[in-house]
Amino acid sequence: MNGSARRDESDSGGVTVFERELLLEAPPETVYAWHARPGAFGRLSPPWERVELVRHTGEVEDGARVRLRLSVAGMPVYWDLEHTDHQAGRQFCDRQVRGPFRSWHHLHRFEPVGPDRTLLRDRLTIGLPFGALGRLLGGGFLRRQLERLFQYRHEVTASDLRLMVQRDKEQKPPMNILVTGASGLIGETLVPFLTTQGHRVVTLGRNPDPGDSNAFQWDPDKGELDDRAFEGVEAVIHLAGANLAAGRWSSARKKAILESRVKGTRLLVERIARAGGQVRSLVSSSAIGYYGDTGETPADESSPNGRGFLAEVCRCWEEEAMKIRGSGVRLVLMRTGVVLTPKGGALGAILPVFRKGAGGPVGGGRQWMSWISVDDLAAAFLHALETESLSGPCNGVAPEPVRNADLAEILGRLLHRPAVVPVPSMALRLLFGQMADETLLASCRVLPGALEKAGFTFRHPNLDAALRHVLGLAEGSPS
Repeated sequence: MNGSARRDESDSGGVTVFERELLLEAPPETVYAWHARPGAFGRLSPPWERVELVRHTGEVEDGARVRLRLSVAGMPVYWDLEHTDHQAGRQFCDRQVRGPFRSWHHLHRFEPVGPDRTLLRDRLTIGLPFGALGRLLGGGFLRRQLERLFQYRHEVTASDLRLMVQRDKEQKPPMNILVTGASGLIGETLVPFLTTQGHRVVTLGRNPDPGDSNAFQWDPDKGELDDRAFEGVEAVIHLAGANLAAGRWSSARKKAILESRVKGTRLLVERIARAGGQVRSLVSSSAIGYYGDTGETPADESSPNGRGFLAEVCRCWEEEAMKIRGSGVRLVLMRTGVVLTPKGGALGAILPVFRKGAGGPVGGGRQWMSWISVDDLAAAFLHALETESLSGPCNGVAPEPVRNADLAEILGRLLHRPAVVPVPSMALRLLFGQMADETLLASCRVLPGALEKAGFTFRHPNLDAALRHVLGLAEGSPS
C-alpha cells in the first residue's frame, strides 16, 4: 500500500486551509467502510492527545452529531461536530457546531484511482478565533500540530487498511468478539482496532455505559456476569486485571492483584463452558513477568516459570485459563511485554521526566526490556484469534528487546533532551519496594517465537520506529 502526501496550505483573514492526500491500494468503498465504522475515531485519535468521544448519534450520514471532550490547559472543553455533505462510499464532512474554533470544516474524500486504488483526501478549512490576530498568534502552531496529526492518522490508516485488504483476500470472516478490560490501556486501542476491521465487539466491565447496547456488567468478586454478553459470541479476549503499578505492593495490594486475575479468569472460563461450545477461541492476557528475571538469557515460550511475585501471579492466572482445555475452546496465553503508549504504562510515566531533561538509565541500565507498540499488540491479539494453528503461550513482544540504557538514549534523542541522569537502584527500592525489583530493575529478555512462527508481521519491529509512531515524531521534528 503506497502513500503519497501533497501540501496545499494558505492563510487569509484568520482562515487556514490544510490539505493532505494519501494513495491507498484499496477500492474507495473499502476505505470509506473503514472510516464509517464506530472505531474509526479511536483509531485516528493520536495517543498523545487527550480527546474523548463523549457521544456519537447516528451513523456517518447528514445530520449525525459527534461530541468530543478535550483537555485544554487542564480544563475540559466540549467540541460538537455535525456530519454533512455525505455521499455514500465517496465522502463526508465534519462541521463544527460549537467548539474552540471560529469555524471548522473537514472534508474526507475517497476518490477512485483505477479499479482498486483510492486517493484519500483530507481538506480542512479552519477559522481561527480573533481573525487575523488569531492567525498571527496561532496559525503556525496549528499547522505544525496538523502536520503531526495527519502523519499519524495516515500511517494508521495505511497500516490498518493493508491488513484489512489482506484479511479480505484470505476470506477471513467477521467475528462476534467479547472483550474484558476494554477500558484499560490495551483495551482502549484494541476495541477500535477490532471494530474497524469489521468485527462486532461486546464488552464486560464493572461499570458499563448504560447507553451502550454492546456493554455488559460483571463483578468477578461477587461471581456476577450478565449472560446476555455471550449471545452470538464466537471469540473472547480477556484483558481484565488490577493495575500492577497503581501503588506500592503492600500485602493487601498483592492480594488484590492476584485475586483480580484469578477470580476474573475463573468466572469467565466457567461462563464460556456454560455457553455450550459456541465460543471457539479464548485469548487470555498474561505477562512476560511469567519468566521472572532472565538476566542475559533470552526466553521464549518454552522457557520455565521464574521466581517472584509476578511470576507466581502469571502462573496462577494462566492455570485458571487452562481449565478451558477439554471443552473444545482453543486457548492462547498472550504474555505481554512493556506496552508503549504515551497514554500510560511505563512510557506514560517516564515521558514527563524525559521532557524536562531529567531522564536517564535506571539502576545502571544494563537490564533488558522486552516491549511492544500498542498497535502491534492489538494486531497480535487479532492474529491470535484468527490463526487456528496458534495455541498455548505466546509472547506479545517486539523482536528486538533493548537494554534500559538504550531506551533512555533513544527517547532522549527523539525528544532532543539529555538522558544522562541516572536513577539509583536504592532510590527505587525505597520508593517502590518489591515492585522496583520485579519491574523496573528486572532484566527480561523475551522473544516472540510463537508470533513469528505464526506469520505475524510487526509494524514497529524496532524501538526507534515504535517511539516515533506513538509520540508523533517525524525525522527532525521538534519535541
